[in-house]
Amino acid sequence: MKDFKAFLLRGNLVDVAIGIVIGLAFTAVVTAFIADLVTPLIAAIFGKPDFSSLTFTINGSHFAYGSFINAVLAFVLIAAVLFWLVVKPVAAIRSRTEKEAEATSRECPECLSEIPAGAHRCAFCTTELQTAA
Repeated sequence: MKDFKAFLLRGNLVDVAIGIVIGLAFTAVVTAFIADLVTPLIAAIFGKPDFSSLTFTINGSHFAYGSFINAVLAFVLIAAVLFWLVVKPVAAIRSRTEKEAEATSRECPECLSEIPAGAHRCAFCTTELQTAA
């Protein structure tokens, strides 16, 4: 029982569970955004909010290509919303924090160790350094 409790309370398992729950909640938000805002906009432009009624029949076989168009359109719209509302902002935040982290250190020209940006002497090889401009 102790091993099972340790397994359930491991950090990465809890993180994955939280990620899945957040992902499901975010999926509901994106789906509502597309259904309530984007689809009516498409209907206003093209005159048809739902393509599921588009079909054709060949030799008694019924092809519902409109449902496929709906699925592809939903996928593309969800991917676009995720890209512009999640991926781009997170990438901008990461690049900003990486630039700030890079500015606090520099490389020693003699031993190539990472040293503080304002250091006058390398802590590893004791070479005197010029201060960074």
